[in-house]
Amino acid sequence: MLSDFQEDLKNCLDILRGGGIILYPTDTIWGLGCDATNSIAVNKIYKLKQREDHKSMLVLLENPNMIASYIDEMPEVAWDLIEFSEKPTTIIYDKAKNLATNLIASDGSIGIRVTREAFSSQLIKRFRKPLVSTSANISGKPSPAFFREISEEVIGNVDYVVKYRQDDISKTKPSTIIKLGNLGLFKIIRE
Repeated sequence: MLSDFQEDLKNCLDILRGGGIILYPTDTIWGLGCDATNSIAVNKIYKLKQREDHKSMLVLLENPNMIASYIDEMPEVAWDLIEFSEKPTTIIYDKAKNLATNLIASDGSIGIRVTREAFSSQLIKRFRKPLVSTSANISGKPSPAFFREISEEVIGNVDYVVKYRQDDISKTKPSTIIKLGNLGLFKIIRE
């Protein structure tokens, strides 16, 4: 018999491979996710969030070595930022590639975070593709800190809701966001 964790992984993989949307725990807050290379799936999240599609969403990876597959050039300073960050950190890189075009910002950039959380990390490892990760709320509404704060409107419009960590009420918050330039210059967007 599969544990809840294993069953959630299996069900999420089925949904993601079919172009669906999942509601899942991340290394920060609960997120809406889909295959970050599937523009139809990405569009479903924009519609669910009632969000304009020019406001890009970030992607999660489970291994920093995967980043080079999704951007043209990996600035050296990025390796240090990823390795030494004590809290989850999203880095905005220039010149995104191999992702759904409607996920990439109008300036060609993409926000990428390497997750260290058990479930999201295992899911991405098994899926072998990046996942979209955006807060589980309708645009303009507060981001839920815990699963129980997620609206029924969001829960009712996803294809699968992960059971793992639904009772977790540990204090979490969104990631730090850093914009990296090609010359190694960076700007903190959100601490």
